[in-house]
Amino acid sequence: MKLGSKNLRLAASALLGLLIAVLPLFLNSYWTDVCVSIGLYALLALSLNLILGQAGIFHMGHAAFYAIGAYTTAILNTMFSWPIFWTMPLAGLMAGLVALVVARPIIHLRGDYLAIVTIGIVEIVRIALVNDIFGITGGSNGIFGIGRPSIAGFRIAKSIHFYYLVWGMCGISVLLFHFLWHSRLGRALNYIKADDVAAEGCGVDVAYYKLVAFVLGAFWAGMVGTVYAAKMMTIAPASFNFMESVIIFAVVILSGGSQLGVLVSAFLFIGLPEIMRSLTESRMLFFGLAMMLMMVWRPQGLLPPLARSYEKIVSSLSKEAETKGEK
Repeated sequence: MKLGSKNLRLAASALLGLLIAVLPLFLNSYWTDVCVSIGLYALLALSLNLILGQAGIFHMGHAAFYAIGAYTTAILNTMFSWPIFWTMPLAGLMAGLVALVVARPIIHLRGDYLAIVTIGIVEIVRIALVNDIFGITGGSNGIFGIGRPSIAGFRIAKSIHFYYLVWGMCGISVLLFHFLWHSRLGRALNYIKADDVAAEGCGVDVAYYKLVAFVLGAFWAGMVGTVYAAKMMTIAPASFNFMESVIIFAVVILSGGSQLGVLVSAFLFIGLPEIMRSLTESRMLFFGLAMMLMMVWRPQGLLPPLARSYEKIVSSLSKEAETKGEK
């Protein structure tokens, strides 16, 4: 019997989860670190996917909230000796609060205009960090001596420990965002992405739901910043530049907007260049060519979300109307 798209995705998700669970058993420390980096970008892309992939908000400053979370953790840990995991919720809250403040006056903008403004956000945050705002960010040198996290007395220090921490967070994030996608908020964001004018005409508070998506995505990125700070033990403004936002943005665009697609896309963007490292200078040429062909072959992305029931009905009615029109 032929499996449906939903069953195929469930099978693919289960296979991917199993592969992720056993993968570090066959990797050395270098490739384990590469997989940790892939996981961090996957987490960031999942948080941006809520804003860009589900709400259709052209946000290109996501690295700013990642930076705010990382610096919140670094300051609380190095100056006040807070345990790393205790700082995580506050790092998310700080990123979400800044997102609320900066997004409220700009959330009504659309398309390219919003993208340009959000580019300004990441540059403002980076410049503020370089200028050692309030004398606590360390300027261009950053903050050193960040502690390692621990769970019930177990200290997370090795690459394999961070591997399971990061990919465990990825699993939790996929589940949470999956449930969110099927919630009232997810449906509202789906309407807004399809046609925000029509959504508003049907009674959806477009500005409110966009703002909620923006703040939730920033909150999650801030918590990812905590893990990054703990892994690196040192952070600097150069780690959160505009190029980081571009990479996260590209991962979401290539994914098609689904959680599984984000994981696959993160591997292609972060892992594939490392696999092709032996090609030295030409590896980025091959990588860029592969991305171009991918976007021509599948402009909707690698794994777009499955159509909702009402979308199938609308599509069916549209095709039926077109058929009658031709007759």
